[in-house]
Amino acid sequence: MLNRLMFLMLPILALSCAKVSEQKTSKQPNLVVIMTDDMGYADVGFNGCTDIPTPQIDKIADQGVRFTQGYVTFPVCGPSRAGFLTGRYQDRFGFTTNPSIDPNNPISGLPVEEETMAQVLRKANYKSAIVGKWHMGTHPNFHPLERGFDYFYGFLSGGHNYLHDQLYLNDLSEVTKRWEWYRTKIIENRTKVETDDYLTDELSDAAVEFINEKVEKDQHFMLYLAYNAPHTPMQATEKYLSRFPNIEDKKRKTYAAMVSAVDDGVGRVLNALQEGGVDENTIVVFLSDNGGAHNNASDNGPLRGLKGDLFEGGIRVPFAMRWPGVIPAGQTYEKAISSMDVMATIVSQNNISINAERPLDGVDLIPYLTGETEEEPHDYLFWRKWEQNAMAILHQNTKLVANSDQNENTPELFNLNSDLGEQNNLRSSDEATSESLMKEWEGWNLQLKDRVFPTLGGDDWWVK
Repeated sequence: MLNRLMFLMLPILALSCAKVSEQKTSKQPNLVVIMTDDMGYADVGFNGCTDIPTPQIDKIADQGVRFTQGYVTFPVCGPSRAGFLTGRYQDRFGFTTNPSIDPNNPISGLPVEEETMAQVLRKANYKSAIVGKWHMGTHPNFHPLERGFDYFYGFLSGGHNYLHDQLYLNDLSEVTKRWEWYRTKIIENRTKVETDDYLTDELSDAAVEFINEKVEKDQHFMLYLAYNAPHTPMQATEKYLSRFPNIEDKKRKTYAAMVSAVDDGVGRVLNALQEGGVDENTIVVFLSDNGGAHNNASDNGPLRGLKGDLFEGGIRVPFAMRWPGVIPAGQTYEKAISSMDVMATIVSQNNISINAERPLDGVDLIPYLTGETEEEPHDYLFWRKWEQNAMAILHQNTKLVANSDQNENTPELFNLNSDLGEQNNLRSSDEATSESLMKEWEGWNLQLKDRVFPTLGGDDWWVK
């Protein structure tokens, strides 16, 4: 009789399980964005790196999609991050350079009129955290907790020392000379905290704790894990240095150790998602804020240029994304996409309304990655360096670029399909395309603002 009763209940149980499964898969996706700092295009396994193993970072690409042509909106930290956080070209609101670190300057930072990803996701009841580097202004107006984030663990400036015994300043008020802000203590929300570990590991700890807390409370969340590695200063612990006995160049060895620490942290984040049962419903994105720099032994591989350049080495970055069950695994996507697309993608999944006066410049990537559409995600991508009067525009792998003052240096034309290293200037043989692209760029440039705050170089607030 009992067996018969169980047999009769099977359809009911199956229907119940199906409903639970449906609820789980239809739930708003969590979002984890892992951003490194000054990482070279060729310094991850999924882009061919051989001397620095990155198995955890590579999982994101292997289990999702590797973007061969993933771009950021600027070749230097601050403006690039502003474009990512808003889903808009940062020059639309005059964020043309790294902001000063003056905590008394209410203008030098991400304008309060612009909505951050965290502010937008709050409309859909997300809990958001930034762990690591902020660099969107140090005045209280710009504090992450004032910009939509529910949790902050990290530092406000553009760089930091990694060794805990070098963090001896309580806050920015104690800074007496340039770059000394690298030695301020870590902040949790609004309070300084004492640390006792390598900074990259501290950031990984905070990220995992945030995930675990949100899983336990069954809250959907966004985590922006903004590592400052492998940005200078070149500092690593023996734990990571000992992994690279065969790298003879001291700076490259330290760089490898710094990247390896990040890779460990990425693995811990992915494990936390899996153990929390939210792996299937979490979008994970990995990218760098710009290309590899001249001073950290990074490798941009076949790309021309470095951090600060509008050549590919400054703006094309290691970029991968996964969403199990939605994005087919093992893809290599070769069309141009942008860091601004992350905001547009998560907004689309939640059907959030965006202020019509400040429309997004990014696009929802999901239809392109599932095969729903085979169109180009972007007709054009644009770049501008206001201080240097430099420009670039990309259209279907044809790129026009003036890496310095365009009034003094005629923009060059390159076909990236056949000339990834940007060595063969085609302008003289194709003036029509050059003029057409410049006209498009000039039309875009008319929509932008000039610089609205002082550069870091003009910052002398610490002089008492």
